[in-house]
Amino acid sequence: MDAADRRFKVMGGTLTHDVCEYIAAMTQESEIEVHVGCDSQNHKRHTVYVTTVVFRFPNNGAHVIYRRERVPKILDMWTKLWGETERSVALANLILEECDLRVAQIDLDFNSDSQHASHKLVSASSGYITSLGFRSKVKPDLLMAAWAANVLCQ
Repeated sequence: MDAADRRFKVMGGTLTHDVCEYIAAMTQESEIEVHVGCDSQNHKRHTVYVTTVVFRFPNNGAHVIYRRERVPKILDMWTKLWGETERSVALANLILEECDLRVAQIDLDFNSDSQHASHKLVSASSGYITSLGFRSKVKPDLLMAAWAANVLCQ
């Protein structure tokens, strides 16, 4: 990730922070669990991706930072959703390699129910993530990072 990709905002805030510096500060304060997720939304002429880091405080809530990215509109569902997987994996790898912290879970905004179109990517994305040593979850499991990304994508 280049320097611009490392700039994240606090949900509800306006200042940007280097993701690794922010993580270092957060992990000094208390024991936390880190989740990563991404969601995308098509608009008239572009696609917006929001990638999130959720800091879970055991029995005491969560805190979210995020990065918003705007790209030319992606019409193909597979390509758009695979972009979510790629962004989540890139962030989880950055956190592992440069922040020296293993992400507890990568939340995929995909559905395990075959009635939903995103189900087609569950096997490929989950397998890819598992092969890299990370754990992934899909709906209907609790997906705080994917939920936060969805809210911020609107």
